[in-house]
Parts: sequence; structure tokens; C-alpha cells
Amino acid sequence: MEITFTLEEIQDVVKQIFANSIKKVVTFHADMGVGKTTLIKELVSYLGVKHMASSPTFSLVNEYKAANGDIIYHFDLYRLNSEEEAYDMGLDEYFYSGNWCFIEWPEKTPNLIPLDHSAIHIKLLPNGKRHLTVK
Repeated sequence: MEITFTLEEIQDVVKQIFANSIKKVVTFHADMGVGKTTLIKELVSYLGVKHMASSPTFSLVNEYKAANGDIIYHFDLYRLNSEEEAYDMGLDEYFYSGNWCFIEWPEKTPNLIPLDHSAIHIKLLPNGKRHLTVK
């Protein structure tokens, strides 16, 4: 799936993402400031989380509970120093928990990400739009 969109169209993009049967573990690939956290906030909201999601930059993971009881984990691995640090923190247990896992900066833990996951790539275009690819 590929989409080019403006930030004003992000709710429609989220509907299309879920219509394409994404896996429960989703990695997000984009440069800093392109909109990974913004997209994750909308995905979490779509799943029924009532309070606003924020970036877990300093805590590494935020946990949300959807209205239906589903647990959603949002990871920002940017500040990790090593994959071993992530393993010591038990991040792999989250990734294999069966719960939704939205992972920013997954390249910090390439050996811990489940093989069966969806990957979202976002690029900022010169006109300010985003180009999104889901694999």
C-alpha cells in the first residue's frame, strides 16, 4: 500500500492502514520530524484509546488501554545505546506479547523485532506532503 497525503488527511490514512490488515507489531521508519509520532497518535486513537498518546522518548515505552481492553505499546527507541540494553529491559517480551506494538526507531533493535511484522515508511516530500508505504 502506498499513499501520498497531507497531515489534514491523516485520519483517512489511518483507516486505510487498518483496512489493509496490518500486523500487531508495526515498525515506523522515517527521519526525525517527519510524523511518526503524529501517525501513531492517530492509530492509537483509532483503536479506542481515549487519552492523547505522546512520544515515549524518555521512558522508551508508553502503555495505553483501548476501550475494548486491548493493550497498546508505543516505543521510541531513539535513546537506546545498544540492542543489549533493550534485551536487558525485556523489550522482546513486549514485542512477542500479542499486543499492539508501535515501534519508532526499530533499527536500534534489528534482532529483537519479530519477523512477522508490518513496516511503515514515511518520507517528507518537497511540497510538505508525506509519502507512506506499508509493507
